[in-house]
Amino acid sequence: MDTTSAIVAEGLVKRFGDTTALDGVDLAVRTGTVLGLLGPNGAGKTTAVRVLSTLLRPDAGHATVGGYDVVRQAHQVRGLIGLTGQYASVDETLTGTENLIMIGRLLGLSRPSARARAKELLARFDLVEAADRAAGRYSGGMRRRLDLAASLVGRPRMLYLDEPTTGLDPRSRNDVWDIVRGLVADGVTVLLTTQYLDEADQLATEIVVIDHGRVIATGTPDQLKARTGAQTVTLRPAEPAELEKITAVVRHIASGEVDVRGDLVVAPVADPGALTRLVRRLDDAGLTVAELALRSPSLDEVFLHLTGAAA
Repeated sequence: MDTTSAIVAEGLVKRFGDTTALDGVDLAVRTGTVLGLLGPNGAGKTTAVRVLSTLLRPDAGHATVGGYDVVRQAHQVRGLIGLTGQYASVDETLTGTENLIMIGRLLGLSRPSARARAKELLARFDLVEAADRAAGRYSGGMRRRLDLAASLVGRPRMLYLDEPTTGLDPRSRNDVWDIVRGLVADGVTVLLTTQYLDEADQLATEIVVIDHGRVIATGTPDQLKARTGAQTVTLRPAEPAELEKITAVVRHIASGEVDVRGDLVVAPVADPGALTRLVRRLDDAGLTVAELALRSPSLDEVFLHLTGAAA
């Protein structure tokens, strides 16, 4: 048995009629880390979360959470996890405080304990000033923070975040990211599904890429980036008239197709010495550039490389 992982799935299969949503999925989330589960729409991400949260029974395979089987010991699993779905599930007619107290009472807390826990979470999620306001009057970012707070009332050891920042503005997304980092620092294990590649890059310790119900790649963000086998060089001519000549020079060191985007030349390079050779060639040709950079692949490029589709 894997004793280092808080969540383990082996050979998970789930079918809906003629559609196979999960086709033998394996994954493991190490205790106190974030596993990013990435994939296109319909890849099976949410289905995997629903199986691991005991909301769906798998047709084959098995999974454990905190050592408990998700089918045979579903009650114990539910006592360990918190779940935040793609859309806030709070009651819009209740205030922030009332929402959290209600959940605390449903979890078996006494009224004083539920109220104390609500007060603690409202402070942690910067919602004290809105505590007595109906949740229906919250902004999107505030509702998401309240939804996250609701999933933590029972002090879960594992937290499932199913596309938690969908529809949020950049500032609210950053707020959620900071919250997730704080939870992990406190020892919470997080399973994160997302279609935002920068989100996975920011938060995930390891990544599993799933497509058509199958795992097609696993590794750290850096390991997955290395799988594309190329870095990207970008140049911007100091003189626009030299764009064509600079593009011709870049073709000599590029490992793939050179792309001209306005006055920017972009090309993949696989040779670690390519940048040095490029600078020498430009100098020998008497060409100058206003901008020159070499970067590793983004997770978006990795996603395209693995799935054949943009994220």
